[in-house]
Formats: sequence, structure tokens, C-alpha cells
Amino acid sequence: MLELLPPLNDHNLPWMDTIHPIVVHFVIAMAVVSVLFDLIGVVARKPNLFEVSFWNLLFATAAIFVAIIFGQVEAGLADPYGASREILNWHSTLGWSLAGVLSLLTGWRYVLRSRDPQSLPVPFLAAGGVLAVLVAVQVTLGNQLIWIYGLHTVPVVEATRAGLV
Repeated sequence: MLELLPPLNDHNLPWMDTIHPIVVHFVIAMAVVSVLFDLIGVVARKPNLFEVSFWNLLFATAAIFVAIIFGQVEAGLADPYGASREILNWHSTLGWSLAGVLSLLTGWRYVLRSRDPQSLPVPFLAAGGVLAVLVAVQVTLGNQLIWIYGLHTVPVVEATRAGLV
């Protein structure tokens, strides 16, 4: 069965480069923009921004599942070492948690939008703040995996294959 899979390249992946970071940047941007547009909409009394925020939240929710799928596959091929194992576990757990949080917020937002598209309650804005903090923590963990531990970078993959790591 394994012979049906494509060979792994110098990034230890069956495709050209990591896809997870590409997709996840859309999630990060759309989630943060959603929170910012909600705040700006409330402060500036521009409820039209709530519509933009809703659609960003909806697409962030859909995109996070694509990011998780590629993230799980790429994590399985990463050969984490040392402290990177624990960081990768936290990153994976928080990624799934964020999918749940985004899904709940999107559902909540849909109900709020159905009832009154011109206003948002303070608890929803607070939940958006929690979302922004969780995204910031997730970004920090992902950055550590790439910029400190070099998972899926050519030098680290070569060192791992040579048994140096």
C-alpha cells in the first residue's frame, strides 16, 4: 500500500512545500479581521461592518478545517524532536480547539445576525477578544515550530535523515 504514495521530497513531504501555513494564514487574517470589524462597527456605529465580519468569520471557520487536515498530515510527516514534540502537540490540540471555538462563534453570530443585524452584544465582543488571544497563542506555537525547530525545512530534514537529530 505504501508504494502507492508519492515519494517524500527534501522537505519530507509528498508535495512541493508545506500547505498548512498557506491555508492557515487565511484563517488567521479572516478571524482577526472579523474581530476588528466588529469592534470598529460598534465604536464607529457602522453596522454595515458587521456583515463583512460575519462573512470573514464564516470563511475562517470553513478554512480552519482545511488547515487542520493539511496540518495533521504534515505533522505526521514532520519527525519532531526534543521540545518540538510538546509544542507540536499543543499546536495540534489548540488548532482543533480553535475549530470548535470558531464553529461556536459562527453559529452564535448567525443567530445574532438573524435576530438583529444592526447590533452585537458585549458578551459576543468579549468572545471575539478571546478568539483573538487564542489565535495569537496558536501563531506563536506555529512560529516556534518553523523558526526555532525548523520542522519541514531542508537542513532539519537532512539532519534527521542522517541521524544527527
